[in-house]
Amino acid sequence: MEFRYLGRSGLQISEITYGNWLTHGSQVENDVATECVRAALDAGITSFDTADAYANGKAEEVLGAALAGQRRESLEVFTKVYWPTGPDPKHKNDAGLSRKHVLESIDGSLRRLQMDYVDLYQAHRYDNFTPLEETMQAFADVVRAGKALYIGVSEWTPEQIRSAHSLATDLGISLVSSQPQYSMLWRVIEDEVVPTCEELGLSQIVWSPIAQGVLTGKYKPGEQPPSGSRATDPKGGADVIKRWLADDVLTRVQELAPVAGDLGLSMAQLAVAWVLQNENVAAAIIGASRPEQVGENVKAAGVRIPDDAMKQIDEVLGDAVTRDAALVARSTPQKRPV
Repeated sequence: MEFRYLGRSGLQISEITYGNWLTHGSQVENDVATECVRAALDAGITSFDTADAYANGKAEEVLGAALAGQRRESLEVFTKVYWPTGPDPKHKNDAGLSRKHVLESIDGSLRRLQMDYVDLYQAHRYDNFTPLEETMQAFADVVRAGKALYIGVSEWTPEQIRSAHSLATDLGISLVSSQPQYSMLWRVIEDEVVPTCEELGLSQIVWSPIAQGVLTGKYKPGEQPPSGSRATDPKGGADVIKRWLADDVLTRVQELAPVAGDLGLSMAQLAVAWVLQNENVAAAIIGASRPEQVGENVKAAGVRIPDDAMKQIDEVLGDAVTRDAALVARSTPQKRPV
């Protein structure tokens, strides 16, 4: 396993980070989820990403139970706050980045994770309905209380990041990361988010590096998605993945197989290694529904893709790649989540 510094901080994280967005507490039984976490630890992964909203808190519970007994100082644990959590019916204050929700949510996350602190606490989305000053003050209080060591954001625009960084600097806390979607097929952060973060000293911790499984090559043009795959599961990412299921996109993806083969990699390993070629990326988040998937994806760590292969990937994918920087702003909710 290779490690990278997170932004300009002194915190090092494993460049392959284990995440449990669509698996723990929902799609995968708890004993299998625990086996996946142990496989990650065995493979040298020390960084784990979750969120309070994943399976309405169950993902944090499963991860906390799986990590129980591990030396806490040897782990880097990340979680997030914004989306609704708690029992139904949800209350108006059960979501967002208000001081009330942030301070209550960190306590809930720590209880479920069975931990005294998280290494990174991330704003899961930008909150248009709460003053940013209120949110950043709440995060500063979380840090000063020793409940989080660093602060990050997820799916924020360059302007939002810049404003938050300015406030964080004034408050004396470290805003060190951005967590966007990023893959060979989805590159909307490259033109604006990445340069802004490089300037301000933030790293990317990227999710969906294999484009919800599309870049594994298992989805074939002209064929129905495999039974049990994410493309057939409305609760498992079907809405996210459908943009890449057009035959022309899938045909181009299949043409990546020789590129991966020439490098001695699987297509999934090539996809994970590709995002790690970006120097602003500190880690690629991988998930798993089976322990053996972890071991395979970890082989992308430390891989250097030659320039000619990077160029070949661009030529193969062509206009199947989404690059429009304006799409980043679409991740900001335009109405209250509750």
